Amino acid sequence: MTSDKLAVLIDADNAQASIVQELLSEISRYGTASVKRIYGDWTTDKLKAWKSVLNKMAIQPIQQFAYTNGKNSTDSALIIDAMDLLHDGNLNGFCLVSSDSDFTRLATRIREAGLVVYGFGEKKTPQPFVAACDKFVYTEILRTLQITVPGTSPTAPNSASPECPGKGPIEDHAAGGDDLEKKLSVAVGACALDNGWATLAQVGSMLLKNDSSFDPRNFGFSKLGELVRKQDYLEVKEIQSAKGSPIVHLHVRLKACLSTDKKTQGRTTA
Repeated sequence: MTSDKLAVLIDADNAQASIVQELLSEISRYGTASVKRIYGDWTTDKLKAWKSVLNKMAIQPIQQFAYTNGKNSTDSALIIDAMDLLHDGNLNGFCLVSSDSDFTRLATRIREAGLVVYGFGEKKTPQPFVAACDKFVYTEILRTLQITVPGTSPTAPNSASPECPGKGPIEDHAAGGDDLEKKLSVAVGACALDNGWATLAQVGSMLLKNDSSFDPRNFGFSKLGELVRKQDYLEVKEIQSAKGSPIVHLHVRLKACLSTDKKTQGRTTA
């Protein structure tokens, strides 16, 4: 967790009230939610699910009437507030909670000003908005963190077991196998030293640079280290940061590099 001050701006028409607690917990990993606002027409019944959680989570509702049928004025209100907050200069970043591509330009404008942008939305979110964020978290991931209360039904079909929170896979590992292998291979190759090894931290940063929506939880793993250990085309080793230190850093390389090393050694000894 960092000490960055973040503005959390929620599009109530395109976000889910059922995961607001998990959403704010996720945001706390990136910084402190100094501003928490949610935008919508609170005179309508379609936002009633949000009304019961706003006070509990200290989220400020911003009223925005729909002046014309079929036209959403909520987006404009959120964007205007975001620009005001940006120019105040008191924040380190923004969390934009919506599955609406209308916020793509807002995300790029904030990043142009040197601030970080975290996006949160469903998997239906258009790719331009996803790519415009420094990191984008699919909210289906957050549903796996919801723990079933005894005597009640799970809140989502992918709810995780209490013994292993966060392990309910959104999609089968094999389903995205080829795509995942390509992403990991490219990232490892880009970060590798001459011996083929790369630190997991560098690989993780490269993965996010190449794909802002990359998250090991999309493949059913809570940590990147757990994900890479399960890939049969990768080799993983642990290196202590200092002799006798309990801190261990993971390094990873493509197994193809290992076979190349052996061939090279064989030619050398010959």
